[in-house]
Amino acid sequence: MYLEIVSPEATLFSGEVTSVAVPGVDGAFQMLNMHAPIVSILDQGVVKIQGDFTLDQDHASKFKKGNDNETLLEIQSGVIEMRDNKVIILADS
Repeated sequence: MYLEIVSPEATLFSGEVTSVAVPGVDGAFQMLNMHAPIVSILDQGVVKIQGDFTLDQDHASKFKKGNDNETLLEIQSGVIEMRDNKVIILADS
């Protein structure tokens, strides 16, 4: 699936990923390939991305490496939309 993470300053990430887990306001949830369409508000927490990708040098400092080949991004709040196997996260990080 394709993931795009956009902040007010810039597009922090765009590329193919295996999965993404987010901190929803009603609890964390994960999306995999071909997940059903969803729109949700995100709470403060960590976005966990799995996949084989390279981060953009300009924004790599905002991300951290986690366990099991996860890439982590801390956010303050945001909105997520999944549709047609594309995830867009509008995040305040």
